[in-house]
Amino acid sequence: MLITGLLVALLPAAMVWMSSDENKYRKLAWTCVFLTFDLIVFGAFTRLTDSGLGCPDWPGCYGLANPFLAHAEIAAAEALQPTGPVTVFKAWVEMIHRYLAMGIGMLVMAMMATAWVQWRKHKRPGFEPGMPTVLFFAFALQGAFGAWTVTLKLQPVIVSTHLLLGMTLLALLTWFGSRQNIVHDTLTGKKIRPAAPPPVLRAIRWLAVASGVVVAVQLALGAWVSTNYATLACTEFPKCGGQWVPLMDFEHGFHLWRELGKTAAGHYLPFEALTAVHWVHRNFALVVVALAGYTAYRAWNIVGMTKLARGIAMVLGAQAATGIATIYLNFPLAIAVLHNLGAALLVLMLTMLNYRAKHQSDTALHSESSTLRAAAPSRHQQ
Repeated sequence: MLITGLLVALLPAAMVWMSSDENKYRKLAWTCVFLTFDLIVFGAFTRLTDSGLGCPDWPGCYGLANPFLAHAEIAAAEALQPTGPVTVFKAWVEMIHRYLAMGIGMLVMAMMATAWVQWRKHKRPGFEPGMPTVLFFAFALQGAFGAWTVTLKLQPVIVSTHLLLGMTLLALLTWFGSRQNIVHDTLTGKKIRPAAPPPVLRAIRWLAVASGVVVAVQLALGAWVSTNYATLACTEFPKCGGQWVPLMDFEHGFHLWRELGKTAAGHYLPFEALTAVHWVHRNFALVVVALAGYTAYRAWNIVGMTKLARGIAMVLGAQAATGIATIYLNFPLAIAVLHNLGAALLVLMLTMLNYRAKHQSDTALHSESSTLRAAAPSRHQQ
């Protein structure tokens, strides 16, 4: 398994090494962002095809390194239950997901090791080891939840946490990559000027933070919908079951520690509980669209934020469309995967917007303070 993970990591590592970009450390950071984004989307495909238990043990498949070696065991399980959790297709989907995760883990470890070596030797800007070390431990925690997802047989709270940690890792890597961009611009002599007055930038910064918070809540709600298979608890829009406020069971629906499809007492989960989970996620989406949309509107004409603002607005529209289409078209796999892809895009772009708003706001405040300090002696002399 370790050799497979290393082989998966070698291709992107070689592409970074042979690239024309002089700042290969920054290139490595953004390569990790790209691969983590891919991992999240493929993880959604794994979950939506019910391939999470395609290999019912961890980290291997029936104790072996790949489904080729475990073909006899997989074939026997599939023969007993052809539509069950273990099939040849599902085993390969699950193991490819694990191989990709291990490859990214190797790249994160390489990034952390490089940071520590360069910082100890030269104290070079951009190689401060704190953030790469945090990224390594975040990835290790994500791997642990990946293992528990399998060993605890798709416990909803574990699967939901696994998804949220994946999005958190994507946000952390994007923040780190954005910081590397600024370090690179500073070292190459590129001057970054504030594109708006400090009060405007400060307002956008806090709007971006608030948008990030509500998106994180919506991600948690979406993960809870997905892991409890509550997507089709409401099969119409905007009403649910012919009512604006349907009959719902919040107590059982949002009880965290329980088996899949069961209440905490071990009884079958009532349909009203799934309705509650779906209904809350659907209606909280309105909060996300309103706040993130307003944030994009405020950042629309700010230099350095315009493209991100437009991208966020487009993704919000696409998320609404794919969410509604998932209901009306009876949960097609392709649209469900696109909905998860849109969520990851929203996390990526909001993280970049948060970093740029913070950086521009800090730069504007620093410039304003420097101007005031420079003007103070002149006033004193007068």
